[in-house]
Amino acid sequence: MQTVILHNRHTLILRTRFLSSNSLLAVAAAAAMSMSSSLALPSASLALSGSSKSSNCSPLCGFGNGFRSCGARNLGRSRVFMSVSVGSQTVVHDGLFADYKPSLAFLFPGQGAQAVGMGKEAQNLPAAAELYKKANDILGFDLLDVCINGPKEKLDSTVISQPAIYVTSLAAVELFRAQDGGQQIIDSVDVACGLSLGEYTALAFSGAFSFEDGLKLVKLRGEVMQEAADAAKSAMVSVIGLDSDKVQQLCDAANQEVDANEKVQIANYLCPGNYAVSGGLKGVEAVEAKAKSFKARMTVRLAVAGAFHTSFMEPAVSRLEAALAATEIRTPRIPVISNVDAQPHADPDTIKKILASQVTSPVQWETTVKTLLTKGLQKGYELGPGKVIAGIVKRMDRGADIENVAA
Repeated sequence: MQTVILHNRHTLILRTRFLSSNSLLAVAAAAAMSMSSSLALPSASLALSGSSKSSNCSPLCGFGNGFRSCGARNLGRSRVFMSVSVGSQTVVHDGLFADYKPSLAFLFPGQGAQAVGMGKEAQNLPAAAELYKKANDILGFDLLDVCINGPKEKLDSTVISQPAIYVTSLAAVELFRAQDGGQQIIDSVDVACGLSLGEYTALAFSGAFSFEDGLKLVKLRGEVMQEAADAAKSAMVSVIGLDSDKVQQLCDAANQEVDANEKVQIANYLCPGNYAVSGGLKGVEAVEAKAKSFKARMTVRLAVAGAFHTSFMEPAVSRLEAALAATEIRTPRIPVISNVDAQPHADPDTIKKILASQVTSPVQWETTVKTLLTKGLQKGYELGPGKVIAGIVKRMDRGADIENVAA
């Protein structure tokens, strides 16, 4: 059933998406308030889809345009999709997913999870192998060969590891789909997130952009982050055994001994007792030297190109912004949690801004996982190489149900 109210040439469109009637009114009110006061009152178009039958087709399937949306998950649930059309422009209310209730999550790893040999299983499944073939055309080299055979130094480089993890993680989705009951679980996923680079993988899984467009963005992201790292001597180090307040005090103490261009900050809030610090090389060395006096259990220098998620990556932002501006990004079909503010975003323009600022902003992974668990997450799957995410989740809740699916 569809109710349409027309008013001038402005159109407000609401489609059901898992919100109560009160939430629906609240979203509509918020959208109306967000409209410029110079605009005439937009018209309203309300489309309510009740209990349609679920499609057997996957939410992510086909390769004509990368992963594509070809069937909503759990159509029996009422969901709300809201957009405001003003002239030829469509604005999606960014708070669409604000009251999300997670039950089943897909989580995707970030840089550092790569290991020689990953992708071995994927080569035996046509749907997964096809992703690597498509990647070869975009990257200009045999990605699967590097994933399986290395050498390690090449795979560990930022420009290679980021595309490799992105493709291998999505190949893991295809391997999972091929398992008994895999498709049904994929259809039931109601939230996704990824650690740093993994946010791009989560957005691709959610249908926010195609596999190919996502890979092009990840390729550029790796290149510009490598260039920014090459422009200044910087590094990252994990501080183990301290809470975030103590790590901040450690950073403050180190910063008192170095010049302004060598200062450090917490870059990755991973989980209690494990925080990554980024900054100038001398600042990182000062952190390592002082860590024991702050009762840290140990420090581990990270094998990355430079000070990711700090202002050292500022040179990468403008090129990434330009690429994002030229990329078609759609509202995700499920909430995807941002690393920048640990919140889901629905407005494509907001998602673009978030992704551009992500490379210079601390990763709020601890808050993301804590929020999922607090909101009642029942089951999680880590899809891709390594088991870093599963380890983090288990550290925060030993009883958490999380399973790794490699490729």
